[in-house]
Amino acid sequence: MRVTFEDVGVRIGERCLFRGVNLEVPSGSVLGLLGPNGCGKSTLLRTLYRRHKPTSGAVRLDGIDVRALAGRELARRVAVMAQETSHDFPVTVHGMVMLGRVPYQRGFGADSDVDRGLVDTALREVGALKLAGRQFAGLSGGEKQRVLLARTLAQQTPVLILDEPTNHLDISFQLELMALATGRGLTVLAALHDMNIAAEFCDHLALLQGGGIAAVGPPGDVLGEDTIQAAFGVRARTLAHPLTQRPLIALARPAPDAAAMAHQPARPNEP
Repeated sequence: MRVTFEDVGVRIGERCLFRGVNLEVPSGSVLGLLGPNGCGKSTLLRTLYRRHKPTSGAVRLDGIDVRALAGRELARRVAVMAQETSHDFPVTVHGMVMLGRVPYQRGFGADSDVDRGLVDTALREVGALKLAGRQFAGLSGGEKQRVLLARTLAQQTPVLILDEPTNHLDISFQLELMALATGRGLTVLAALHDMNIAAEFCDHLALLQGGGIAAVGPPGDVLGEDTIQAAFGVRARTLAHPLTQRPLIALARPAPDAAAMAHQPARPNEP
């Protein structure tokens, strides 16, 4: 399923997060969103699943404006693994993953054999089947991420949104999660901080900076040394990964004079 952002802008209060964003994500491809904190990566993703309403422009799924879809129809097209999830109500892991099947159910207590089979399969895929009977609130951060990924897989949508999906995860499951999410032929949009994770798993990257798209294209085109310096203020070298030949970003600690300036207190007459 193709995802298109057409001249999308979002303003919250007096602050314009971004404007004039134009992106097309072809069906079955993986787009990574990069950019400094506060640039609007998560907000842009939220316009796709209607958590935020664009101030301007439109977001489309195969040409259909997402605002024209009923909630159940949208949930059958787009699954979301959000950055922050709060669940104060008691629910087991199995029940949490079963929430991914709600868009296909009618009424209450309507879990079918098909639903239960899909939930068990999703939990097995992420290595969390043994957690099925535990309370979700009692899990570690990494265990919760596994369960939330299982919920999106059980939802069986053609579009998958990952908002900082590797939080709280050890490096092994970071790689496992991204492989599970991006290896299924889905259209995937992921907000990421780790440039090397993005370069390894994404077909294209979009760099958000200064209220718009600063660069878009294949990882090797976007993750240039000058671009990284301008966007993040860090020194870097872009190499070929010795195992995969995809871009590998080597970051350097700040130069001594730069580090000293960063920690030097401002003079009284300075802002």
